[in-house]
Amino acid sequence: MNITSRQMKLFLALSETGSVSAAARAMHVTQPTASMQLREVTAAVGLPLYELVSRRVRLTEAGEELARTVRLMTQEWDLFEQRIDGMKGLTRGRLRVAVVSTAKYFVPRLIGTFCAKHPGIEVSLEVLNRDGVVRRLRENLDDLYIMSMPPADMDLNDEVFMKNPLVVIAASGDAVTKQSNIRLADLARQNFILREQGSGTRMAVEKHFLKKRFRPNIRLELGSNEAIKESVAGRLGLGVISNHALHGHTREYGVSVVEVDGFPIISNWHIVFPKAKRLPPIAEAFKAHLLRKLFHS
Repeated sequence: MNITSRQMKLFLALSETGSVSAAARAMHVTQPTASMQLREVTAAVGLPLYELVSRRVRLTEAGEELARTVRLMTQEWDLFEQRIDGMKGLTRGRLRVAVVSTAKYFVPRLIGTFCAKHPGIEVSLEVLNRDGVVRRLRENLDDLYIMSMPPADMDLNDEVFMKNPLVVIAASGDAVTKQSNIRLADLARQNFILREQGSGTRMAVEKHFLKKRFRPNIRLELGSNEAIKESVAGRLGLGVISNHALHGHTREYGVSVVEVDGFPIISNWHIVFPKAKRLPPIAEAFKAHLLRKLFHS
């Protein structure tokens, strides 16, 4: 097959953007040029690589295989470049990290301190819900992934680097905030506002409630910690969120932590990546930077 490296990168951009025009913009070429190049790639492979469904590109099975192969080749080449730069005494390249949404409260600061030591690197940070991060992990799109509940069905390199305490919050001034050592059973008549199904926080909370044989009256399921805090501040019910979402404080934005027996639930933040993956030097250095956080927290 005669496919140039630029054509491979163009096809990878097509797979990531789902649009010929967006892929053309990403590769800084005109749309007619991109269309012509993609036709040449299809002709070289000899099978249809994509189709247009509702004005959006969808890869065929052959296209998925090509995108996966090009992605692996690109990652291997980036790894080679970083190793050569390391031999020359240089520290540059790109760090790709995907994190669950709650990690946005502390990961950018950790990236900032890392970049202060390595000013020559570029960082790509994806902040998604757990399902989105797991999808990227399965497709091997990034160097490292940070989450509280890694998937159990994957062969992963998995290291814990920080605690993730989950706390009950109520509207500041609510009667329940003035009590101490509240039993979970005492909250049976309270409304609860929880994260959406599938989130790491929700999974940990449900596991804890099941262990305590407690059935919460769930009033709302929301997709962000900010929405939960606002709803709790609006006196719609009690919430359970990571203490990191309160920036480590016991009160914030009109909400306060409630002292409930069995809380905080202690879960952990994990650094994960596929066990078969070879980390680039920059990713290895960032992982070491995160693990140092474990010993200083």
